[in-house]
Amino acid sequence: MSGFVFTEKPIPIDHGEGPYLYSDDGTEYLDFGASYACSPLGHCHPNVIRAVKEQVEQVNFVQASYPVDVRTTLYDRLAKLAPGDNDKVWLCNSGTEANEAALKFARHATGRQQLVATTRGFHGRTMGALAATWNQEYKEGFEPLVGGIEFVEYGNADALSEVVSDQTAGLILEPLQGEGGVNPGSSEFLRRAREITTEAGAALIVDEVQTGVGRTGSLWACDAVDIVPDILTTAKGLANGLPMGATLCREWIAENPGSHGGTFSGGPVVCAAADATLETLLDNDLPDHAARIGEYLVDELETTLGDTVRDVRGQGLLVGIEVRHDANAILRELALEHRILALPAGRTVVRFLPPLIVDETHVDRVVSALPEALAAVES
Repeated sequence: MSGFVFTEKPIPIDHGEGPYLYSDDGTEYLDFGASYACSPLGHCHPNVIRAVKEQVEQVNFVQASYPVDVRTTLYDRLAKLAPGDNDKVWLCNSGTEANEAALKFARHATGRQQLVATTRGFHGRTMGALAATWNQEYKEGFEPLVGGIEFVEYGNADALSEVVSDQTAGLILEPLQGEGGVNPGSSEFLRRAREITTEAGAALIVDEVQTGVGRTGSLWACDAVDIVPDILTTAKGLANGLPMGATLCREWIAENPGSHGGTFSGGPVVCAAADATLETLLDNDLPDHAARIGEYLVDELETTLGDTVRDVRGQGLLVGIEVRHDANAILRELALEHRILALPAGRTVVRFLPPLIVDETHVDRVVSALPEALAAVES
């Protein structure tokens, strides 16, 4: 049977436009998951399509040893948009690859071995990134993984200060945990993480694979708390659905990263998509829009759901509802009965990651469907 690695849902997708996906029988679904935040501009945005078509007709692929205008343009744009002086760019194909590179760069640049990660953190599924991921279920059957990684409680700065030392190569954390349950890090914790790693001479790696590219209401979530990491990783929405990740580094990391590379690093077609995505995102002030619509979403969810759920939390358009029942059962009800697609974040959290172009009418449709979906699961 083809496609056996993934469990497929009973909704064959034929095409998409804006915040909507359409099945092969023409049924319209409001996409409030964006395939794990991968389509910030919505589906088939004309600017991205145009950029990809033009690049395919010019040169399909040239590996990164040869300069190509579209790749150079993206390097420059990312360097200018990076937080602080994280202006050295390595391109890859996914968030996992971006984090794998970040862990390697931190070890080589510092000459140290210990890495520190956090409880409930998720950083990917390759052997290094998986080792830095908290949930043991992801690791079963794949161990032994990369060693030298210690975990501290997410949000506990005192515990962090006890573990990070002059033996630490880097600390990797998400400013808002997505897969781990939509858990925002406090400003105090994130700023203390910056102070602690600076004092120890360790690299602070901020994983913005899911939170970046405007998702949380600012271009980078770390911007909102005014911290500058030593390494920032991003992916998912970077090329509006095409596979791209990026590792952005400060000079002290980039001057001694060790030997690292990748055949498909910075493919021209995907670079064209990423450059068009970033340009469109900023021209339309979509990070600000995400902040405003996200606040509206949270307010409406809290007002409508009240104490029928345990919690509503998040930032911008990364919002989670902690429910009292199986999140996947609620998601099935939303999809099959209300034509709304969303995602889980663990067993009891319903996660919304819609395209950043959604408006109040889309939010209203989701919020009005939730009480019925919750009631159906409870009955």
